Amino acid sequence: MSDPLYRDYERLVEIIIAGKKFKVPENNTCLRAFQFISPGTIPYGRFCWNQECQMCRVVLKLGNQAEDAPRPALACKTLVADGMNIIELSAELKWTLSGVLKPSERRPPVE
Repeated sequence: MSDPLYRDYERLVEIIIAGKKFKVPENNTCLRAFQFISPGTIPYGRFCWNQECQMCRVVLKLGNQAEDAPRPALACKTLVADGMNIIELSAELKWTLSGVLKPSERRPPVE
């Protein structure tokens, strides 16, 4: 697909952010994927997009296997991968993504 905001992609890949699953465009950075799932809260002015501000720090696991150790990364420089698990977010990212990461309200079934 072609969109001037994202690098070209043909499909969406599944990633996990703080325990919640999302589908995001392949071939894009994590920060761009965050913008895909929450376009109104990941602005250009808040993040530098070139690793200078360090406000987009994350801790992630690249695979689903238990032996993969979590590693720190910058969301503006790390490309998403299918099955990626982002287990920690910087305070700034937690704040900007809070709307999509908060647990959905569970309502009792209507009888």
